[in-house]
Amino acid sequence: MEIFIRINEVLSALLCACFSYQFLYMAVALLRRPRPLPQATPRRYAVLVCARNEEAVIGNLIDSVHAQRYPAALLDLYVCADNCTDATAARARAHGATVLERHNTREVGKGYAIEYLLAYLRDAGVFARYAGFFFFDADNLLHEDFVAEMNRTFAAGNRIVTGYRNSKNYGDNWLSAGYSLWFLRDAQYMNRPRMLLGTSGIVGGTGFLVAREVLETCGGWPFHSLTEDTEFTADCVARGERIGYCADAILYDEQPTDFGQSWRQRTRWIRGFLQVLRRYGKTLLCGMFRGGRRGFACFDLLLSTMPAVLFTFACALVSLAGALYGGLVLHQNVLPLLGRQLFGWFSGMYATLLFLGGLTLVSEWRRIYCSAAKKLLYLLSFPLFMMTYLPISVAALFGRVEWTPIRHSVSKTLEEVKRAA
Repeated sequence: MEIFIRINEVLSALLCACFSYQFLYMAVALLRRPRPLPQATPRRYAVLVCARNEEAVIGNLIDSVHAQRYPAALLDLYVCADNCTDATAARARAHGATVLERHNTREVGKGYAIEYLLAYLRDAGVFARYAGFFFFDADNLLHEDFVAEMNRTFAAGNRIVTGYRNSKNYGDNWLSAGYSLWFLRDAQYMNRPRMLLGTSGIVGGTGFLVAREVLETCGGWPFHSLTEDTEFTADCVARGERIGYCADAILYDEQPTDFGQSWRQRTRWIRGFLQVLRRYGKTLLCGMFRGGRRGFACFDLLLSTMPAVLFTFACALVSLAGALYGGLVLHQNVLPLLGRQLFGWFSGMYATLLFLGGLTLVSEWRRIYCSAAKKLLYLLSFPLFMMTYLPISVAALFGRVEWTPIRHSVSKTLEEVKRAA
């Protein structure tokens, strides 16, 4: 039994050692302030939106793009209605977007829709007119200064920029709050200190800007894994590209409230991370040894795409193996020991996640739009939300996973989101 306990301790120590640098990130986020950026000359951008059966929400996104405090003549909005069976295309046209309808049931996923939009722009001879390209999901809403703030960070030399991802339905239930709190932590306590330290951020699926030259280097958008955003990030970081972050560019998106839908989405994320690791893991590992900020960015991304819950799963397997060995071979009563180990794991994990969530909740309190009672209640459920990644990771490892669209139904304007506070 002793050897199983020691193995568990080694795995736990390895987990802590690998991710301890994130506490440095938290200190940097709390203690350092970014230098103010000067005003920047407006550039011309294309806004790209991929949508599948999003008639309920896409109009609000388009309206929030038109409401930007940025020269309207310098923003061109393109929507790919991807395998839609509803009125998404008609709704997008009615709100003033250029709409392309794509019908391809063999090549399914957002990556293919992005590739379709970029190919259209190249074929139309307009690709080269844009300094960069914004990428959004159809359920997003943009703060009025989103584009202007991103343009300032872009003009400061960041060829890829990601924004501050908030939620338009934080207070719906424990699931939407769990997602939202984690995204807020990722923005302010991961990407923000990365920006302050001069290393690379990580693109989070929506609300990011990419320079035309970067897409030309990539050959368009050849990223078709289950997490195409992470694949894009890995490709850029492996080539030494640095991803910037703009804390003042705020967007709001809708989080799932149904556990079945959440399970399928996060299973896809975990499998997608593993796909990226399989393709880029060796390159990132070698890049770590180059040293400097580029090497650290490779290290950071490698750990960010390697789900920490897999370490936890390994610890659980070791504990179970120890219990079986003690019970079946040594004929010992191992249930008390196993119970103490499980309780120790649960209480330690709960306390750590409660601290991370609590720190984020306090610092972002005014930007979270729901009642104070719900903020506090869903803080207590946040660790439980994160712990559901354990069975989800097991399902991602051994189950069948495929891309399925997320259903969005929270049709709100920006003013309606803020009134929920």
